[in-house]
Amino acid sequence: MESTLLPARSQWEFRPKQQNLDLVDLAQQLEISPFLADILTRRGLTDLKTIDEFLSPKLARLTNPSLWPNIPDCAQLIVEKLCTNHKMVIWGDYDVDGVTATALCLEILEYHGIRPGFYIPSRTTEGYGLNMAGLERLKAQGFDLLLTVDCGIANVKEIDYAKSLGFTTIVSDHHLPAKELPKADAICNPKVMPKEKTPYQDLAGVGVAFYLMAEVNRLLAQALKTKPYPMDLVLDLVALGTLADLMPLTGENRLLVSGGLKHIKAAKRIGIAALKIVSGTNISAEMKSIEISFKLAPRLNAAGRIEHANSALALLTSKDQNEAIKLAEHLDALNNLRRSEEEKILTAARLAANTELTQSKRTLVLYGENWHPGIIGIVAARIVEEFGKITFVLCKHQDVFKGSGRSMGEVDLYNILTRLSEHLLAFGGHKSAAAITLAPEKFAAFKEAFEEIASQYEFKPKQLTIDGELDLSNAFCAETIDEISLLEPFGQANPEPIFSSPPLIVERHDYLGYEHKNIILTVYEPASGIRMQAKGWRMATSFPPSSLAGKEIRLAYILRLNTFRGIPQPELEIKDILRLN
Repeated sequence: MESTLLPARSQWEFRPKQQNLDLVDLAQQLEISPFLADILTRRGLTDLKTIDEFLSPKLARLTNPSLWPNIPDCAQLIVEKLCTNHKMVIWGDYDVDGVTATALCLEILEYHGIRPGFYIPSRTTEGYGLNMAGLERLKAQGFDLLLTVDCGIANVKEIDYAKSLGFTTIVSDHHLPAKELPKADAICNPKVMPKEKTPYQDLAGVGVAFYLMAEVNRLLAQALKTKPYPMDLVLDLVALGTLADLMPLTGENRLLVSGGLKHIKAAKRIGIAALKIVSGTNISAEMKSIEISFKLAPRLNAAGRIEHANSALALLTSKDQNEAIKLAEHLDALNNLRRSEEEKILTAARLAANTELTQSKRTLVLYGENWHPGIIGIVAARIVEEFGKITFVLCKHQDVFKGSGRSMGEVDLYNILTRLSEHLLAFGGHKSAAAITLAPEKFAAFKEAFEEIASQYEFKPKQLTIDGELDLSNAFCAETIDEISLLEPFGQANPEPIFSSPPLIVERHDYLGYEHKNIILTVYEPASGIRMQAKGWRMATSFPPSSLAGKEIRLAYILRLNTFRGIPQPELEIKDILRLN
């Protein structure tokens, strides 16, 4: 491993060079540069076949739906019931993953002339997953075939109740199960399938729905003697949900998202076209994964956080251009409200965190009675980023406390919660993010036990993984940016490359934005004589002007292409700064 630098905010760790590899020969065989070959091999892609498949993510390599454990049986049950006049309802989640999964199922079934119902619970009044009151309402409306998407695997009691009401139940989910699985009529969830028989275990909820509905689509076409619906047309929904849910962009997810980005660029779905317009994006523009995560996904998520996710679903399923624009503008307004509320809660949460913070403390459990339950998850993520502690942020909801948590590093938050179940009324989630419900009188005990158990896990200093050194003469080069783009789509498990600069001089330090939270540096590289701009988001507190002006530094940075006013210009996005003098 190359020498480790110790900057102000993180510990820099260089990806190790692969030994005994001829990068020039490998690059020639792949028709890429040795620079790109170096990045790929540092990331563990070392043979021709693996690299070629990574650089050319083709839909033809997607696993056939019939080869996924349980999916053929689930699909067969659904089609049998639909063909015998059972009335189907799709129960989805209120986040982007759940909404896109619901929209995908509706689109496939409606193509075949089936008009299912749908139900997305209110985040604030009903909470995540199934609930008995909702099931009763659906039964009263005549539904008797229930398909869950992006939820259901933790709803043991609710599935039992649904069956007692006469529902045939199919659970389609991707969350980790509790000790007991629901007694549904069929379950498709990669997390409960045998690992050795499962093509890929890290699908989003919409990814599971994609494979399930692909098989349903095939079987319905056979039964109805019609042509199957072209499944590639719903890949825009799959990409949206997968990126929004921060799923790793490896394996099947990389293929699905790569295909979906092409459809998002084309924007043939009226709702996505409208969403691009209100987010300030040209309707036919290509969108990188990071742009979708920061422009499209938050607006869709704002519906479920602030109001109700039905408006996001209406947008994605709209067939009317005027209606879609109105819905997109409404989501844009909700997102602005969400951002305002987020800043208020974050300011209060920071104050609370500072009163509790100690060097030895591993966790933060923060509470605000009137904090918005739809926003505390975002705030928890920001607190983790700023304070480097595993965090739960809670608020009062009706007569209980609702909380949203975020982990850091390799600490498994869901596993910790399984050891704290005696303090909780309910919990669920992933390794890195989870939600809890607890009685107010259990708050102090939970807080103490959470710190005690979390302290038993190995914590590492906050690390920044560096892909190698890149000087400004090579960064200020269109060919370099073009080659980096071959690694797209970026996201979890395939992050944008972060490079270390050689020594640079800070010639100018300015604030970016009227609130002075962001910084913009003009840096000069003595070896090449090149000057470039470098932007640091939310870094003003860590790096005030007095600490950098005229100083010699190294940057950890992402290389970006700024197209402001239509003029492409390479620039650096700062991830960290190391002062050398």
